[in-house]
Order: sequence, then structure tokens, then C-alpha cells
Amino acid sequence: MRRWCESGVIERILRHLAADTFIEKLEERQITPVIPSRRKRHNSREILLSLYKQRNIIERFSARLKQFRGIATRSDKLKSTFLAAVQFVTAIFAFN
Repeated sequence: MRRWCESGVIERILRHLAADTFIEKLEERQITPVIPSRRKRHNSREILLSLYKQRNIIERFSARLKQFRGIATRSDKLKSTFLAAVQFVTAIFAFN
């Protein structure tokens, strides 16, 4: 007989509950969650696909920004210098 811990059942239940509580906290603060539910979920959440696409664009842009070590580690002490570096890298992305 398999134990619950070995089969990963407890981990899946905790992940499911953590996602639900996180989404509830977001909704309490009047933030629209753009987290799609899993395919096998019995009661799936409705999300706005337009917001999901915008979120995806921002996530991909931040992932590309992290390729530059100085921006990823925020090695600049001044906010203006950091912002200039982000704008410079953004211009490079626009030309590529």
C-alpha cells in the first residue's frame, strides 16, 4: 500500500490550496488575478485572455532584461543610472 507522502497527493493538495488562498487575497485587494487554472481542475476559473496576453508580454520582456547582468543584479546605485540602462537595453531590443 502506498503512502500519501510517497505518491505526492499531499503536495498537490497543498499547492491547490495555496493557489486558492493566494487568489482570494488578490481579490480582497481588488486585484484581478491573471493566473489560468490547470486543465484537470474540476471548477476552472475564468480569466480575461487580453490581460493574460499583456502579462505574457511583460514577463517575456523582463526575462530578456535579465540576460544583461548589470540589470539583473541591479549593480547601479543610482536610480537614474539604472533607468538609463533599462532604456538603453529596451532600445537594443527594439532594433533586433
